[in-house]
Amino acid sequence: MADTRKETHPLVSIVVVNWNGERFLGECLQSLKRQTWPNKEVIVVDNGSVDRSIEILRQWTYEDNVRIIWLKENTGFTRANNLAFQYARGEWIALLNNDAVAAADWLEKLIFRGDPEHRIGMLGGKILLADSPTRLDKAGHLIYRDGLNRGRGTGREDVGQYDNEEEIIWPDGCASVYHRQLIQDTGGFDEDFFAYGDDADLGMRARLLGWKGWYVPDAVVYHRHSATAGTYSPLKAMLVERNRLWLALKNFPPVILMQNPYWTLRRYVWQAYGAMRGRGSSGRFAEQHGRIRLLRTLGWAYMSALKGLIPILRKRRRIQQGKSLSNREIAALLKRFQIDVGELTLQE
Repeated sequence: MADTRKETHPLVSIVVVNWNGERFLGECLQSLKRQTWPNKEVIVVDNGSVDRSIEILRQWTYEDNVRIIWLKENTGFTRANNLAFQYARGEWIALLNNDAVAAADWLEKLIFRGDPEHRIGMLGGKILLADSPTRLDKAGHLIYRDGLNRGRGTGREDVGQYDNEEEIIWPDGCASVYHRQLIQDTGGFDEDFFAYGDDADLGMRARLLGWKGWYVPDAVVYHRHSATAGTYSPLKAMLVERNRLWLALKNFPPVILMQNPYWTLRRYVWQAYGAMRGRGSSGRFAEQHGRIRLLRTLGWAYMSALKGLIPILRKRRRIQQGKSLSNREIAALLKRFQIDVGELTLQE
């Protein structure tokens, strides 16, 4: 890959979506203030918070190049980001969760590797768990054949296995950078997703248009995983399952889409084993809420997916008509970045 270090410093718009994030928001914003990248602006969208994060944000209204957008209700991660995109002036748009803290050179390391001329327009670094910084949260993403996706290396000890720069299928929306043209080409996030899986859907749609993702291990972020919604909350579980189905319906080639029930049933067998043995996300969910609640949440997800089926199918038609990758190329991409069902379902 050619050296993409630039002599100029294009403007970067950093977007933070906040909802009742008083415990972590101040530290997050301070880490953005310390960024070594000199040309930046910060846009914070508050999703109708009712905690002390409102007071924290009011103090930041006096900072240069900081814009606060106040919303009356929680519109979700997707709509809040799309609203921020309308105000963003930067050539590059960075996303950082309100429960994440970025190393001072995070932006600098990422932006210097971006290369829109060669369609490298999605950038992500190494995300470590804030409470256990020797463990990985994510180093890019992997995807399963039914549309469910998971962070690469999630929960594993960081022993240098992801210390090389390389192509990834897409970065995690917790801490990522996108070129403005990519956002314009894709239309941003699908607001029907509300939260969870939305970054995968955006990344998949960008890949279908020929954009690529790039992983920069030296760009480090520390993340308190699921600090806002809770790691094993029923709402999160419902959104994850519903949105993976919508992702597949919108983006997958017909042959792989027809195989979807098989791959999903295979995953459910593994997750049932996890629920009985107390392993993986299904095991932890069952411990906290019970196995009956797990089944009810699954039904909730399918009912919600069914209600939105017609709009999703309309979106599929537009996406498939506009894609630049062939079905064979898409299938090869999914195979290249696929995750093993055991790792997907049983890895903590």
